[in-house]
Formats: sequence, C-alpha cells, structure tokens
Amino acid sequence: MSPRAAARSDGAAGSQGGARAKGAGQALHARGEAAPPLARSTLDRAAHRRTDPQWLAQAWAGARVLVLDVASDGRALVRTDTPVPTLVLVEADDVPPELATGAMFLGVEPDGVPVFCVHAELPTVPDTRAAHLRQVGHLLGDRDAGLFTTALALTNWHLRHLYHPVTGEPTRADEGGWSRVDAGGERVWPRTDPAMIVLVHDGVDGVDGRCLLGNNATWPSTAGQRRFSCLAGYVEPGESAEATVLREVHEEVGLPVADVTYVTSQAWPFPGSLMLGFLATADPTHPVRVDSTEIAQARWFTRQEIGAALAGRPVDVGGAELRLPPRSSIALFLIHRWFDGHS
Repeated sequence: MSPRAAARSDGAAGSQGGARAKGAGQALHARGEAAPPLARSTLDRAAHRRTDPQWLAQAWAGARVLVLDVASDGRALVRTDTPVPTLVLVEADDVPPELATGAMFLGVEPDGVPVFCVHAELPTVPDTRAAHLRQVGHLLGDRDAGLFTTALALTNWHLRHLYHPVTGEPTRADEGGWSRVDAGGERVWPRTDPAMIVLVHDGVDGVDGRCLLGNNATWPSTAGQRRFSCLAGYVEPGESAEATVLREVHEEVGLPVADVTYVTSQAWPFPGSLMLGFLATADPTHPVRVDSTEIAQARWFTRQEIGAALAGRPVDVGGAELRLPPRSSIALFLIHRWFDGHS
C-alpha cells in the first residue's frame, strides 16, 4: 500500500440509527456541555446508501480510507508531527484492489467525501505511529474520534460473527459492511451490548463531598499503583438500565442507592459495548460489603483526594498510589463531572 496520505478497558470496576440522527455526544455539544471522548463525531453515517451497491462502488473511487490492522488489535496510524494527533487516511487509489471488496462504508464527511475502512497491514508514513483507540481516543478531534470508534466497533463485530447465530452457516459481509448474510440469504446486523456505569456519591457539595470507587478483582497492582473506578455491569435480559444500576451496586458493594440520574453514553468497542453513564447517591455510613469475585476493594474518596489524583499528585490507597480510569473512558468523564459539581 502506498504511503501517500489523503487530506486528512473501559476503566470500569464492575463486570465487564438513523442516517443523520445526532449522537448523545453531539447533543451534549449542542447544549454547550462536554461529551465523553468516544461519543464525539462529525460524520453523516448516510445509512440509506448502505443498500445501494452502485452508489458504494462510485463512492469508493473518490473515498478516504482508514486502515485498521486487525493483527495488532485494531490499531491505526496517527500523525505525530501535529499539536493534536490526527488519523492518517489514505486515498482509495492507494488501496490494493483485493481489499476494496471488503471495505466498510463508515459515512460521508461534512465536505461530501465518503469514508471507508479496510483491514490491512498499516502503510509506512513518515512522522506517524500505530496507536490503539484506548491510547489516543481522548486526544483525537471530534472527527477522528468518531471515525476510529465506529471503525473499531464495526470491525470487532465482523470478527466475532463469521457464522450465522441461527443457521450456523458461514456469513459474508454485505451492505457496505453493515450486515452479514449466509448462503441462504439469512442476515444479521451489528449488535451492541448495553452496560451501565455509575459514579456513586454522597450528594455533598464542596471538598468534603465523597464518591465511591472500586478496584476490580482482575486488575493487578502495578508499579506501586492501584486503579479505582466507577462500578459497572451489563444490562440483563428484561432489565432496564436504571434497574441494572440498583442491582449491580447492591451486588458489588452491598449499598442501596437513590437519585439514579442518567448522564450520557459512549461506545466502548472492546469488543462491542455501549456504556450508559449514571450518577447515584448513597449513604457513606452504610457498611460497604464487596463481592470478592468482582471487587477486590471499594472505598469512599473525598473530592479533595480525587482532585489531587486528577492533578497527578499521589493519593495513598493501602500502600499503593491511586490510579484513576483511562482518559478515553466514560468512567473518568463521570468522575470529572462529579468533581466539578455537576451531580
């Protein structure tokens, strides 16, 4: 592939549309609020084009193409010679013809140029590096964050649905990469697993206000650090997201919660979750009883302690230094929101 470029773990402590519809992050932007890192996008998904093979073929000829290396866990090239990391997109002419047949149509840019994604070894481009979405999602601009998140989520779905779940027959990609179909015409579409994530707090304003964070039993302590994050869990069949908040918090730390308030959501394509972010209140005098299979430790932190950790100052947690969730996660977004007084 030619190097010529064209213009241009959620950190949770618990268990693991339409063509022009606005996403949650875009709606937050419209209200003047910050959006979670992976809820940002400028792309028109143009879903009505996915079933038009003639249009897709014509669109490919002048498209921009994002290359994902699935052999390296879905990494893409980002430029390192710019103040803000930017995705490297190549021109369709630089993509080998055999890769074009499996290209996934992501949507149309504001300037009218279609964008596709292909799975291939990353090209060699000066002043770039291979990066995973977890590493750079929070650093990318709105446009690139949306492209990378969508491409990785769709890629992970394809890799895990090579066979039809009902017929058991092999499937092939169709509709610009937005469905898979078996030899008998039985079709499946991309699925996303809903999961809730909640920051539990005491409802107190000021530096003495506290929030509850947990250390997942599967997270090792490394280099003298111990990660604490929000509680989270998958929505079970027949359950609402709010009911999941009540159940998971009680199961994991033994606390009853109140004032369950939905905040926002973001995709977490590792491999295919939608994290529904909540805030909820609890009584810090109530005993914390952890489910040791899920949570190694849970404790209340003051707003002063969280502020220190956000500023990079050490906060002791039983002989280790407090480590907060990764910056691309909605968990850190919720912590920031509570810390800033939006509870």
